[in-house]
Amino acid sequence: MKRFLLALCLVPSVALAQRTVREVTKPAPSGEDQKPNSDAVPEVYAIPARIDKVLVLRFKYKADLLAGLKRMVERHGIRNAVILAGIGSVRNYHVHAVSNRDFPSKNVYVKDPSHPADILSVNGYIIDGRVHAHITLADGDKAFGGHLEPGTNAFTFAIITLGVFGDEVRLDRVDDKTYR
Repeated sequence: MKRFLLALCLVPSVALAQRTVREVTKPAPSGEDQKPNSDAVPEVYAIPARIDKVLVLRFKYKADLLAGLKRMVERHGIRNAVILAGIGSVRNYHVHAVSNRDFPSKNVYVKDPSHPADILSVNGYIIDGRVHAHITLADGDKAFGGHLEPGTNAFTFAIITLGVFGDEVRLDRVDDKTYR
């Protein structure tokens, strides 16, 4: 037993990456969190849209999914689009999800630089050139996910499909929590 412990002490230490979790409060500017719902904002509304083209994006080993999405949105001049699908696998992940029920909203950020997972889906929107992507992942025990954050890197590959809308489609308020 003493030899085993001595051998462990002599092995160079390897820094193991660890899962981190942090919670962040996201207050709206100017006290907007406290305002009540307005009768001027419909409870539900529809935005008519037609998909002008479809882009299939393929990510290679170690490519950052969010950075790649942003790069392709800029390169292709995409203003508004819907993320239709996503599959593949990741070497690691970084996501955030809502963690409370009342304003101000709070988000919990989960990052694991050494945990691989399969991509079950990617969905979301490109809103006025800004990527708002969600990802669902699975490992051998569970499915999990949230908003896609920087530092989620492809393993075998990843494929994300975008449906690009024409310039007449306006999505500027769809994810504005103060528009209520």
